[in-house]
Amino acid sequence: MPPRPQPKIPDSVTVQKFFDGLREALKLTVVQGEKGLSHQIRDKSLNRPALALTGYFKTFGHKRVQLFGAGEMMYLRDLPAERQHEVLMEMADRHIPCLLITRNYQPTPAMEHVARERGIPLLRSPLTSRDVANAATVWLEHEFAPRIAEHGTLMDIKGIGTLIRGKSGVGKSECALALIERGYSLVADDLVYIRLINENELQGRSSELNRGYMECRGLGIVNIAEMFGIRAVRLSKNINLVVTFEEWKSGMEEDRTGLEQHTFEVLGQEVPHIILPVRPGRDLARLVEVAAMIQALKQIGHDPAKVFNEQLISYMAQNPPSLS
Repeated sequence: MPPRPQPKIPDSVTVQKFFDGLREALKLTVVQGEKGLSHQIRDKSLNRPALALTGYFKTFGHKRVQLFGAGEMMYLRDLPAERQHEVLMEMADRHIPCLLITRNYQPTPAMEHVARERGIPLLRSPLTSRDVANAATVWLEHEFAPRIAEHGTLMDIKGIGTLIRGKSGVGKSECALALIERGYSLVADDLVYIRLINENELQGRSSELNRGYMECRGLGIVNIAEMFGIRAVRLSKNINLVVTFEEWKSGMEEDRTGLEQHTFEVLGQEVPHIILPVRPGRDLARLVEVAAMIQALKQIGHDPAKVFNEQLISYMAQNPPSLS
């Protein structure tokens, strides 16, 4: 298999991308400062600049989107126009990426002037501050999430996101096709783009270009949605299990009990890992399906290998071997 790529951790996102990504969900409009849409947002949190409006900038989150809700707008309007201009210019001097007003509040003349003069995007949404903050935070968390691309095929098998790995030509695509025929869904083939969401969820997806397509040796490119229906394709899936295909070699050790737990590291997270030797005549699709079902049982607290082992130990304790 090719060497595993290094993970990437984005350190910024443009205001333009933020605006495009949330324009429909938050009904965003640009009031002023269009030329500043290339500014960089360098923090995944939003900042409520209440203290900054009073002139206290010691802990000011200048790298964040500046969210102006009802409290901030009412306080700002109570300030004299000169003081409004002064405090907003102090914020602008710290290179803030943009201003975002909620509830469709009308920006004050000082806000519009500073935004226009300093080229700071001034955005507005009719939604409440809570709804804007929730949606924007989720979007920013996703954009700033650590990410990596893994070679393999990601399937949704009975709700278990299963990443199938192995050398080129070992049979990953053939196995995936057999699983799709049994009613399971394809998430990504060849390259799986993985992001670490909420610091513990590994979310896998395909690129926009090859979503729903598979490359199968001897057949070429296969359109899964057209052949098997739209239910055979999923946009994304959390990864719960990794299965690696390895060509069988004489003397190769194989797990016969399932008691030993192996893991595969992805973006610092340990994922349950099963290695399946590839030999002629083995139904790999069936084995991967059963592996996913076993993982589903483990997630609800039932481990078949441990249960059998405990029963065996109990039986041996009650029926010790005879020496005669």
